[in-house]
Amino acid sequence: MPVSAPAPVAARSARSAIALAIAVIALLLAGWQWFESRARLADVTAASLEARGAQKEVHEQFEALQVRMGALEARLTEFQGQGAALQGLYQEIAHNREDATLLEVEQAITLASQQLQLAGNVPVAVLALQTADLRLARLDPARYLPLRKALAKDLAQLNGLVMVDVPGISLRLEQVLLNADKLPLVADGRPVVKAENAAPAAPLTWWQRLGAAAGEEFKGLVRIQRFDRSEPVLLAPGQDFFLRENLKLRLLNARLALLSRDSSTFRAELAVAQSWLTRHFDAADKAVQATQASLRQMAGSELNAALPDLGASLSAVRALRTGKEKR
Repeated sequence: MPVSAPAPVAARSARSAIALAIAVIALLLAGWQWFESRARLADVTAASLEARGAQKEVHEQFEALQVRMGALEARLTEFQGQGAALQGLYQEIAHNREDATLLEVEQAITLASQQLQLAGNVPVAVLALQTADLRLARLDPARYLPLRKALAKDLAQLNGLVMVDVPGISLRLEQVLLNADKLPLVADGRPVVKAENAAPAAPLTWWQRLGAAAGEEFKGLVRIQRFDRSEPVLLAPGQDFFLRENLKLRLLNARLALLSRDSSTFRAELAVAQSWLTRHFDAADKAVQATQASLRQMAGSELNAALPDLGASLSAVRALRTGKEKR
């Protein structure tokens, strides 16, 4: 019995060694796990700190972005206000420009009407109406269509009129005025001395001179006159100047009547001038004949053409202006 005692001791020693080894292994495993947990915890802490830093940076960037967005919104609001102000200013300018254009159109139509009624100047009236139509073409065409139709109708009537060459007739009258001082008078003419009545070249004797003087005295007692033609009107010395000046006054009156389109006065003054040319001036002279022909041609010109009054155009533009003022 005492010989078998060491076996249990050895068994216990072996179990103790195994238990110690297991404890050491467990301790080592626990230490490794602890170190690994610390390392992971350190990594997590570092990652958390890094995340917190990134979150803080993102937050700061977000706050900065919010500040910038606020500034942009303020500038956008300011720009919108400026845009609204500019839009209102543009509308006001467009409204004022439209009113100014309508006023210019009315003035152009009024000018055309005055030129037609006072001076009968068709070209100036046509130009004024064309200018008014061009002004209206820059505005809203639908709103001003009735006015443009009235203008087109008046322009068609004016373009269909027979044009009277008033400047040409005026220049011809001026030429007659300039030539009035050069036209020969009938009273300036002298009888032609015939060859048989001319004095002989040889000297006369006393009895021949006595007979010639007696014959001249006898001729003075007898007057032979023809009644089959009118005798020229004799003028007193110096009266030719007043005759020519009165003729010029008649021609000037005819010119004024031409410019004012007074057809009756124009023809009456030219008729008086023609009668004076026939009575007092030498009808055989070519200049007098040319002047008579020119006066007859001018007297046949028709000055009183039927001119439109442009009432439709004036009424249309005034109605538009009145409608705009009521708004």
